[in-house]
Amino acid sequence: MLSLAVVAWVAATAAAASMYKCAGTGSIPTYQESPCPPGRELRNFDTHPADVSVIPLRPIPGTSTRVSVTPPAKTKRDTTLAKNKGKVRGGDPAERKHIGVGMSDGEVVARIGEPDMTTGGKGRKLARWTYMPIAGDAHTITTLLLDFGKVVEVERKIVR
Repeated sequence: MLSLAVVAWVAATAAAASMYKCAGTGSIPTYQESPCPPGRELRNFDTHPADVSVIPLRPIPGTSTRVSVTPPAKTKRDTTLAKNKGKVRGGDPAERKHIGVGMSDGEVVARIGEPDMTTGGKGRKLARWTYMPIAGDAHTITTLLLDFGKVVEVERKIVR
């Protein structure tokens, strides 16, 4: 008698766990445990089960699934040559001669790095970027004029 009660309880629980996909308001699908209203059923998972199975997995101990990165604090850019002396600069100095009109500021930074000095650009449409001489381009000051983030003028001055 007890086993008959357990079977009836399991059958009732399984019936209560049915899933139905119905057309909701604006034909947006909704998922519910009760049968859909007439003409609104999109799928009955009891008679037409899903093609895929989803198995929830726990993360492997000692690993992380999400990494938080704290951006570096913003600092005011040094605009004097004395403050920039000895600074390690990124980019390839040999690429300075290949900077041309029409390049974006991002392309310039990717090729030759951040400028040593900048003027304008804040609230103004024109910005002037200056690259001082360094090893590989030891006798040239490269000055770029940017308009809304695009190079509009390139000037290279030889200094001795």
